[in-house]
Amino acid sequence: MPPRVLTRVMAATAAVTGAFALTLAGTPAHASTPLDYTALGDSYSAGSGVLPVDPSNLLCLRSTVNYPHVLAARTGARLTDVSCGAADTGDVTGSQYPGTAPQLDAVKADTDLVTMTLGGNDNSTFLSAILSCGAAGVLGAGQGSPCKDKYGDSFDAAIDATTYPALKSVLQAVRAKAPHARVAVLGYPWILPARGSLSCFLKLPIAAGDVPYLRALQAHLNAVVQRAAAETGATYVDFTAASEGHDACQPSGTRWIEPLLFGTNVVPVHPNALGERRMAEQAMDVLGLG
Repeated sequence: MPPRVLTRVMAATAAVTGAFALTLAGTPAHASTPLDYTALGDSYSAGSGVLPVDPSNLLCLRSTVNYPHVLAARTGARLTDVSCGAADTGDVTGSQYPGTAPQLDAVKADTDLVTMTLGGNDNSTFLSAILSCGAAGVLGAGQGSPCKDKYGDSFDAAIDATTYPALKSVLQAVRAKAPHARVAVLGYPWILPARGSLSCFLKLPIAAGDVPYLRALQAHLNAVVQRAAAETGATYVDFTAASEGHDACQPSGTRWIEPLLFGTNVVPVHPNALGERRMAEQAMDVLGLG
C-alpha cells in the first residue's frame, strides 16, 4: 500500500476510534443501571384480587402481576413493592397492620422512581359510595337517583376537606425522603360508564340516575389527586381517555375493572389482570420508560 494511502487509512481509523471513545465517555454511567423503584399505594396499586398473591404479606392481598410488577419486569427496575389493599393516606406514614411497616419506610434517599394510586379509601369514598348506592339501587329497582338524593355533595366535600390535604402531605413526605426520585401518581380508571343500562345494572346494581353521580364523584377524586401531584412536583398518570369503554360494565376481555356481580376477581370493583397491565403501560408511556 502506498505510504500516502496508508497514512490516510491510519488517520481514519484513529478518528473512528476516538469518536467511539468519546461516545462511551459521554454515555451516563447509570444508563445500564436498573432503576431503584418503590411502589406505594392502595388495592389498585396492589392489584388486590388478581392471582397469584404475593405470600410475603397476605393481609395486603398484593398480586405478583400488579402494575408495579409489570412495570418493573418491562423496564428491568429493581422493585420494592409495599402497596397494600385497603390502604389510605395514613398508612403511608403509619402502620396499617401489626408488623407491617409504614409504606414510607421503603422509600430511600437513592430511590429513582416511586409510583402510587391512593386516596380512594380515605373517608371510605369508594367503598361507602358504591355499597350505599348499590343497596339503594336494588331497593329502588334501578330507578331514579336514590343515592344522590340521600348523600348529595357529602362525598365530594370530604374529598376536598380531608383527602386532598392528606394526599399532598404524603407526596411531600415522599419528596423529602427521595428528593431526586421521579414520583408518579396514577389516577383511578373508570369504574362506571357515562350512562347506566339494564346490562350494567345486572353487574353493578346502581340506579340509572346514580351512575353519572358516582362517575362524577370519581372524576372529582381524580382531579384532586392530579392537583396534589401538580403542587408537589409529581407526575400524574391520567386514565380519563385511556380507560373509557373499559369500565366494570363491559364484557370480560374488554373491561379493566371487575363488576360487583358476575365478575372473575376475588375482590370486586377492582382492576383485573388486564387492567393492571394497561395501568403499567400508561404509566410507562407517560414517564417515557421501557
